[in-house]
Amino acid sequence: MIIRDADDHDWADIYPFYAAIMAEGRTYPFPENQTLEEARPWWMEQAPGKTVVAVSDGVIIGSAKMGPNRPGRASHVATASFLVDPTHQGKGTGRALGQYVLDWCRAEGFHSIQFNAVVESNHRAVHLWRSLGFDVIGTVPEAFDHPDDGLVGLHVMYQRLK
Repeated sequence: MIIRDADDHDWADIYPFYAAIMAEGRTYPFPENQTLEEARPWWMEQAPGKTVVAVSDGVIIGSAKMGPNRPGRASHVATASFLVDPTHQGKGTGRALGQYVLDWCRAEGFHSIQFNAVVESNHRAVHLWRSLGFDVIGTVPEAFDHPDDGLVGLHVMYQRLK
């Protein structure tokens, strides 16, 4: 697997698993049923951030987007989001993307990284981010309407990078 910068042509290959993950409604509060073009700005990050893809045997199997969490005086804190094609989950793609993002954030000089909304019932993601050095610094109760679990919390996860 290689991880490389995404280009505009990659969006057509990312979109099918983006749409599938949003339709499941278990991990992201993003809008559902977006068209290809409606969804593009939700995932394809603009500078100073960027979007990358994980490619295995010539197929895009995952993606991450990263950049400042907020502009101006809060721009020293990064954020990121991750997608792994459901047919390729459980094979280390999320971990590889997570490590890539952490390395990129350090190289870009970010002081820390914050995930604003990790669904607390997404145990695989919470475990992964904790194993990569993140802490849950707070949970917004009942902030996510999970299709199976009902109202669950959204964790704010944080890691100091410097």
